[in-house]
Amino acid sequence: MLNFNLPKNIAPANEEARLKKLREYEILDTPAENGFNHIAMLAKGIFEADNAYVTFIDEDRVFLKANAKNQESAEIKRNDSFCTLAILTKNITVFEDTNAISGFLQNPYVKSGEVRFYASAPIITPEGYIIGTVSVTDKSPRKPTEDQLNMLSLLSKIALDKLETRLAIRKSLRAHDDRLHMLVHDLKNPMTTISLQSELAGRISGADEKVALIAGKINQQSKNMIDNLNFILSAARREKETFKMQKIKVDLNAVINQVINDLTKISTNKNQQIIFIAEGVIEIYGDQNKLNQIFNNLIENAIKFSEVGKEIKISLTSEGNLVTVSIQDFGQGLSKDDLERLFLKFANLSSNPTANEDSNGLGLSTVKMFVDMHKGKIWAESVGQNLGTTFYLELPIK
Repeated sequence: MLNFNLPKNIAPANEEARLKKLREYEILDTPAENGFNHIAMLAKGIFEADNAYVTFIDEDRVFLKANAKNQESAEIKRNDSFCTLAILTKNITVFEDTNAISGFLQNPYVKSGEVRFYASAPIITPEGYIIGTVSVTDKSPRKPTEDQLNMLSLLSKIALDKLETRLAIRKSLRAHDDRLHMLVHDLKNPMTTISLQSELAGRISGADEKVALIAGKINQQSKNMIDNLNFILSAARREKETFKMQKIKVDLNAVINQVINDLTKISTNKNQQIIFIAEGVIEIYGDQNKLNQIFNNLIENAIKFSEVGKEIKISLTSEGNLVTVSIQDFGQGLSKDDLERLFLKFANLSSNPTANEDSNGLGLSTVKMFVDMHKGKIWAESVGQNLGTTFYLELPIK
């Protein structure tokens, strides 16, 4: 049970970072989905309770993604909701009789007697942020069994797995679209040149009718191709506002340090030390968001596939117009076959996360697409199983 002698409008200490992570999942203000409804229905059945929910806690409201009673999305005010208290702890929150908190939490359902029992398991991201809950409520006070609470905790993990899979697929699809749209954009320049040159060829003094006819056909077909390319690009702009890389001067030291800081909770849980060595400030022109995703995926993979207590070494160097980053782990290593299939989607590799972490098979394929968009190069080297792996990333400064 929680201590209820607390001020109103209480929020976790990491509220800003928590909200940023929540919105990354793009789950707020979305229609109900069978997957989340099934989780709520299972929770309701396990407790034989009146109702169950899957909730996500935004800045000033609680978004009900699933509701076992009517299976519709809805929202309630965050103030005075049970979730205000539930997101303060990574343990399961249980109010065997909600009258015990009526003095602190002026919840209308408590006042009306509609909710006398509440149990909630937090949905915790890999970084340690509590973004929501899987909750059950009932009209009568009760004492839940340990098995029921364990099952509720398991359902919250299933909800997170669903979120993480959706996020990985979304990132992969966007990276694929971005790369395709950049290719389409690059094709426009030679097609425009072909169109202009063919038009000039048809006007050359002394050219016979056959040359003029061929030049006219080339000109018309190239114009048709340009129109088609423009249609694809305009559709991309309507969908995403812009498909182009947002290239600015980026401090790679700062990017990598930020990623390491964001993943500190995960590495600390495995008693791993991340050592980062850089030769001064190194800046490149690139898309900061995509660079962040590249290093987040690579460093998180090093954590996942390394044993407890192992070191992870990262180095950053530059020479001429090239920057080289190496990320070395001392984990399970990769076979020769693994190295050949490493950047394929859903590649079936021989190594597995060492603490049963999730691995959706999309991270490295997304990394490869983002690296390609930066005109860079990525590869991995490993002596073999249980001998660690080193990823190498080369990026042009300009």
